[in-house]
Amino acid sequence: MKHLLTGAAIALALATPLKAQDASSVLATVNGTEITLGHLVALRERLPEQYQQMPDEALYQGMLEQIIQQQALVDSAETTEADQLAVDNETRGLLANRAMERIAAEPVDDAAVQAAYDAQFGSAEGGTEYNASHILVETEEEAQAIAEEVRGGADFAEVARERSTGPSGPNGGELGWFGAGMMVPEFEEAVAGMEPGSVSDPIQTQFGWHVIRLNETRQQEAPSLDEVRAELEAQVQGQRLQEEVTRLVSEADVTRSEEEIDPSVIRDDSLLGN
Repeated sequence: MKHLLTGAAIALALATPLKAQDASSVLATVNGTEITLGHLVALRERLPEQYQQMPDEALYQGMLEQIIQQQALVDSAETTEADQLAVDNETRGLLANRAMERIAAEPVDDAAVQAAYDAQFGSAEGGTEYNASHILVETEEEAQAIAEEVRGGADFAEVARERSTGPSGPNGGELGWFGAGMMVPEFEEAVAGMEPGSVSDPIQTQFGWHVIRLNETRQQEAPSLDEVRAELEAQVQGQRLQEEVTRLVSEADVTRSEEEIDPSVIRDDSLLGN
């Protein structure tokens, strides 16, 4: 009978639901200061990702012990003016960041994203992109001889592999596609004035002398809305946040001191008694 009662008691205990818990549930007290379940949830929320992956039991016990230790240390120490000012700044920064997170979390209006796209890309005509190859050598004379050689029928890629001193030489001198601003000005200006299939006269840049062959050109198209949506949403969120901060400051009762302060005093730690 004793064993039956024990088994029944165990079954009843397992069937009994845990007491309802909320953020105010007290987990421990340290010198009269309550540590609640809410403290642990708030701490867990801000932990780095590697700690978030810990088993619940280990995480629970670890955070509880951490807070108990911290509170014991706080109670043992004398709080200075500098400490309190630091707490004020940390609290202000934390709450301000939370407020900004709530503003940023609000859904982005599709119309605002479309307006941002139209403003940034709506009138964009795109630019010309170039696909070119080149042969780089040290002297103008050598470059002139190479230009005449390839115009006479020599294989440009083979000559580039044999004689170019540039890093693209082993690849036949191919540079791939590039647009405005991606090459040094002298090189870009020369390419812009060429026709596809033509070979340039020697062009001098800071790297040496170039013989360029323009392979082909294409018109760069503006990106689609979907391609840049994430970027535009971030821009809209940032603008909305800035506008909201500006509004809040304008509506706040702000009084600025007219006392002249030497800006260098912000480096004087002795003002805090340090």
